[in-house]
Amino acid sequence: MNKFIEKLFGIDKIKAHTEASLKQAETAMQTAKNATEAAERAMQAEQDAKMTPKERATAKGEPWVAVLDTHVNKDNIRNGFFELDWNAEFVVQLKQAGYGFDGDPEEEIVDRWFKDLARNVLADEGLDTTRGAGFINVNKLADGKAEVQ
Repeated sequence: MNKFIEKLFGIDKIKAHTEASLKQAETAMQTAKNATEAAERAMQAEQDAKMTPKERATAKGEPWVAVLDTHVNKDNIRNGFFELDWNAEFVVQLKQAGYGFDGDPEEEIVDRWFKDLARNVLADEGLDTTRGAGFINVNKLADGKAEVQ
């Protein structure tokens, strides 16, 4: 009997139209949500593209180190140095690996690791690892940087 009354007064058509409208609204909401998420991903990708590798690693909380440049003494080719850059997460990783402790200057911690790395390279090549490794000379630069020679 209810179906007959709904049909008689056109309520069945109103219900069908309402259900169709609700489905369209749900589809539109999902499409809008997907578009918003895609726009957010695109904005994040654009921001990531503008970051340096160091900034990206730091933003992710990952350790990062890189050789920026290699300098060789023109008067004595046996002398030179590497210009390194690193983030705080790398220093924490080095401390956890036993290269330093809280309060040690970052440059010294990284220098200990780099000297160890150089000794490992020499050992891998069958060369003398007991020869002198030189000295560390730290020159403080502007904006929190230091030059280590």
